[in-house]
Amino acid sequence: MKTVAIIVFDKFTDIDVFLPWDLFNRVKLKEQKWQVKLLGTEATHTSITGVDLKMHGHIGEASKADIVFFSSGPGTRQLYQNPRYLNRFHLDPERQVICSMCSGALILAGLGLLDGKSATTYPTAFDTLEAMGVTVERNSHLVTHGNIATAAGCLAAIDLVAWCLEKTVGNEVKESVIASVQAIGQGQVCIY
Repeated sequence: MKTVAIIVFDKFTDIDVFLPWDLFNRVKLKEQKWQVKLLGTEATHTSITGVDLKMHGHIGEASKADIVFFSSGPGTRQLYQNPRYLNRFHLDPERQVICSMCSGALILAGLGLLDGKSATTYPTAFDTLEAMGVTVERNSHLVTHGNIATAAGCLAAIDLVAWCLEKTVGNEVKESVIASVQAIGQGQVCIY
């Protein structure tokens, strides 16, 4: 079974959780099972707009996931320097695809996953990420290094999810999922 872990916390940006959630759940595999889970430190986390979201498990489960997707939002500012939070993750970029949306890159940097790498993030986090020793690619919406990627700008989630899918389940599945959300006349297909 392939598993996707979307990491959620209080004060997450809604679209940076719900858009990847929807896209990852459009994957249909014939030969194996596919599971998408919302993981947090509490049973429920609240978005920046006040939406309460029930979790499927604890962030410690991310160590077993094939894809680990860090969401973003103001809540990252309390977490990226919190050793108690960061020490719950035991991630391995040799066997896992690990990525972040916008300010989720701060958590990747806090985990040491961006050491010696460049990255992108939301503009309000550029300076913080640079202060952590990361070279920020300010004009890039997607930056990849091996099995690690960072994306900036909420709609960059489409490209980030596409990158994750190509790395884990191949181009054909990726193309099918992305085509299913494109505007009519731009390749849209129905997969349901």
